[in-house]
Amino acid sequence: MPALIVATFQATIVLAIGIWAYQIPFAGSLALFYFTMVIYGLSLVGFGLLISSLCATQQQAFIGVFVFMMPAILLSGYVSPVENMPVWLQNLTWINPIRHFTDITKQIYLKDASLGIVWGSLWPLLVIAATTGSAAYAMFRRKVM
Repeated sequence: MPALIVATFQATIVLAIGIWAYQIPFAGSLALFYFTMVIYGLSLVGFGLLISSLCATQQQAFIGVFVFMMPAILLSGYVSPVENMPVWLQNLTWINPIRHFTDITKQIYLKDASLGIVWGSLWPLLVIAATTGSAAYAMFRRKVM
């Protein structure tokens, strides 16, 4: 929960800077944007917990998150469009929460997309959050018991 609060606060700062400092008009719904951001945060927390449940030390977890995040950012569509990647790599990006939230952000921020439009990118985030969260819970439970 603290990670979600910090992430929401940081996203609010970035959003405010984009709107006021860079004059980028926000076309969409703030409520929908924050709702999808919470789902995105849960999916990232799920990955973080899953990685940490596989590690014995904090240093291993730090390296594991780094190994996950660098390719995740590069394959998110932020640097180059997912459509320009080889098909096998496009298929691999479906498990990347950053890819889906990048699409959602573009749709809401620039195109005033509704929930019906962003649903195609939101449902994978829900699946990722549920899957990684459940797997992390099971792994931690197995370690504790």
